[in-house]
Amino acid sequence: MDEDPNDDVTTLRGLQRTILTMYGEKDAARGAEATFLWLAEEFGELATALRSGTHEELSLEMADVLAWLATLANIRGVDLSAAVRRKYGSGCPGCGGSPCSCDPAEKP
Repeated sequence: MDEDPNDDVTTLRGLQRTILTMYGEKDAARGAEATFLWLAEEFGELATALRSGTHEELSLEMADVLAWLATLANIRGVDLSAAVRRKYGSGCPGCGGSPCSCDPAEKP
């Protein structure tokens, strides 16, 4: 990831850097496969919060999912900010529009 002095935890790049600083050694030792399992567990906790949690619980579970995704990206050397920019920076990957004009029944 390129250095950017304006990064903070509220940007994808800043989140990745924060997670790397906080947990990088532990994450590298755990590896991608075990990290993916933790991410999957967090999706389960997010599903529970969506179904019956408070707004605060939902918010925190969303933050956990994002943090574990950032962890996995760090382990595999993916710059999430650059990836999102490439995939969605010019509009919908399916139709190219913004807003999207793809058939709502299909995944763009």
